[in-house]
Amino acid sequence: MGKTKISWKDWNPGLNNDDQTLRDVYTSLPGVGAQEVSMLVRLFENPASPIAFKGAVTLERHDCIHVLIGRGLLPQDEAFVIGFTMGTSKAVSAVEAAVFKLVTKYVYPKYYRFTDHELEVYEMGLQRGHECRVEHIYDFPFEDYMDWKLGDLRALIGVNKPRFIEAYQKEKSLLPDTPASKRLLAY
Repeated sequence: MGKTKISWKDWNPGLNNDDQTLRDVYTSLPGVGAQEVSMLVRLFENPASPIAFKGAVTLERHDCIHVLIGRGLLPQDEAFVIGFTMGTSKAVSAVEAAVFKLVTKYVYPKYYRFTDHELEVYEMGLQRGHECRVEHIYDFPFEDYMDWKLGDLRALIGVNKPRFIEAYQKEKSLLPDTPASKRLLAY
């Protein structure tokens, strides 16, 4: 009997997986191919686009960041991951962050739009990225580290789990009733 594939709505790697390899957790992710992502989203978030925001990252590396910082695939999770990724550039201005928020709230196709609550989480991710020791995580060659244990990879990159746990506790206290918050730190 084959292994049941988990729904993207339920997938959440959490942070209690230091002994697993990046590949093991990454391959459990029920993601979509880059061609399935809206053209408009790719225009602003794909590093190959001439008008991409700072922190634009390939889909594969974006998914690795989900694994690394223990976030699922719900819009609230996406908001934190994107904010964190942009924040590691250390060069995202307040104006660029504000424009990104407007684009994700009003320009993106409905399915990809962020709510006000998700934009609060984006800001939390952005702040965590600014504070994090790692710079330009979107340029990190995750593909070369697929067989590393996540604990070792987090140490190498400078992902401080206690600081992420603290951020997730704050997020959970601010938005206690969302599906993403209810499972934060549960894994």
